Amino acid sequence: MHLPVMPPVAPMLAKPIGDIPAGQLYEPKWDGFRSIIFRDGDEVEIGSRNERPMTRYFPEIVEAVLAEFPERAVVDGEIVVADTARNTLDFEALQQRIHPAASRVKLLSEQTPASFIAFDLLALGDEDLTEQPLEDRRAALERAFASAAPPVHLTPVTRDLDTARKWFEQFEGAGLDGLIAKKLDLRYQPDKRVMSKIKHERTADCVVAGYRVHKSGPDVLGSLLLGLFDDRGVLNSVGVVGAFPMATRRSLFTELQPLVTTFDEHPWNWAAHEQGERTPRKNETSRWNAGKDLSFVPLCPERVVEVRYDYMEGDRFRHTAQFVRWRPDRDPESCTYDQLERPVRFNLADVLTSG
Repeated sequence: MHLPVMPPVAPMLAKPIGDIPAGQLYEPKWDGFRSIIFRDGDEVEIGSRNERPMTRYFPEIVEAVLAEFPERAVVDGEIVVADTARNTLDFEALQQRIHPAASRVKLLSEQTPASFIAFDLLALGDEDLTEQPLEDRRAALERAFASAAPPVHLTPVTRDLDTARKWFEQFEGAGLDGLIAKKLDLRYQPDKRVMSKIKHERTADCVVAGYRVHKSGPDVLGSLLLGLFDDRGVLNSVGVVGAFPMATRRSLFTELQPLVTTFDEHPWNWAAHEQGERTPRKNETSRWNAGKDLSFVPLCPERVVEVRYDYMEGDRFRHTAQFVRWRPDRDPESCTYDQLERPVRFNLADVLTSG
């Protein structure tokens, strides 16, 4: 492979801000795997955000690149998987695509095929475009992919602030993650947080149903497991909160010991899990870190914590929640899904044809 921009390349990043800035180029924030794709004739390489190759996990994307990309190009974008029944993104299905077995990779590429959303052009032919302003790179991207067909897509863009605000509200219903704002004169700067991201932020009162210990020792709290009651009165696992100062981790560990209980007396017992309830798995390990133990210590579900989250994926928080405050004034039974703001459904296909 001989390109003017060679792998690996760390993607250009975004820093969070509180509101949509004026006078920039706005794009949907896709919820998938950030990827820079390199094509040189018959050679294709898919690089991840951490600069590791992902080519073997997405054979259908390789096939699409050979069919739809220019002969020689380097393109920044996002790999996503769509839930066709709900017309929304499905990050859980995307996570399943990272599998060591080639036979499983092939099967999943047919059952849950991925798409590539292109949003920046780093090189075309023999030309390195990274020093050109974003406005020119976007125009070149549109020309290069004018005839591209699914599963390769161009992300929609707008310069209109009112349209961007409308997208921010509507596109969440299709499983998207907010907005990205970019200055029109922005050069491509790998691994630099020079773009802006605007994400939804909400709060919820959750039951603390367990904890995991910290990697630093068995008497230090790592994360709290959060639960919400559904309309049947069943406590469902919805996520974790875990960003605490070390002193707080130690004091919380001691403070929670009187609430430690057995699984037989806990709503997340393993029989319930086998019947299909949403509970953490016993002796579960992380998909991304095979050595990370995700088993937990059960607590009597008596304490309530308010957390900040961005959005839900199904019945769970999509990302790790952030601690806000303890809520001693709330009864655990009052912590239900009814308190959550649910985005209005929006068709993923309509996102791709916007702008």
